[in-house]
Amino acid sequence: METSSEVIKNAVRENYAKIAVNSQESVGCGTSSCCSPKDFDLVSTQLGYSKDELNAVPEGSNLGLGCGNPQAIANLKEGETVLDLGSGAGFDCFLAAQQVGKNGKVIGVDFTHEMLGKARKNAQKGNYSNVEFRLGEIEHLPVADFCVDVIISNCVINLSTDKQSVFNEAFRVLKKGGRLAVSDVVATAILPEEVKKDLALFSGCVAGAELIENIEKMLQNAGFSKITITPKYESQEFIREWAPGKRIEDYTVSANIEAVK
Repeated sequence: METSSEVIKNAVRENYAKIAVNSQESVGCGTSSCCSPKDFDLVSTQLGYSKDELNAVPEGSNLGLGCGNPQAIANLKEGETVLDLGSGAGFDCFLAAQQVGKNGKVIGVDFTHEMLGKARKNAQKGNYSNVEFRLGEIEHLPVADFCVDVIISNCVINLSTDKQSVFNEAFRVLKKGGRLAVSDVVATAILPEEVKKDLALFSGCVAGAELIENIEKMLQNAGFSKITITPKYESQEFIREWAPGKRIEDYTVSANIEAVK
């Protein structure tokens, strides 16, 4: 029997609420980790962040979450408006804010109250006047039409049970010529049924991974062009650690997903 979308959504929300509250006990997207709190920066460097980036954000905004570095492909410019899908404690938002400058704006959307509270405190701590955090679901964005230059996201879209709606919404809020620059976990083969039904693996960024060809089709259906999906096979080394012994790296990989409106 298939697990309902509402059950999955509640499990994901509960998991990330716990991470926000107990952030000194959790590292990484996966269901388990060998890393201790002092390894947050180590995890992030493995994902592609530089030491300068890690030192440039308020303490407590980097929770070691993610599967890549969307900043590396977003090519952000001064004055742009950036939207982060699933903004967590604000890590990528704060990095983006520094790139777009005071004339730019960054909007973070997250559906977990605990993460939003943490992000807003971090924004105050770092005195970020050009960053705003909003409560909402990425399938129903609390953002007006045609107002965003760039959408970034880090290992979040895989958590949605309605990815077509996520891409439709992304297309809606982007300006003409706007860009999608996302790091996410994708499937390289059809996931076993026991993996797809495992709520812990869904919250751990694995069970909801979609096949690359299906993601490309969804992006096309939403209206995007210039679509590129670049798997990063070296990521299978850290994905293996998310659920030791389950061989999830045989089915999933981190990828850069880019598209233009």
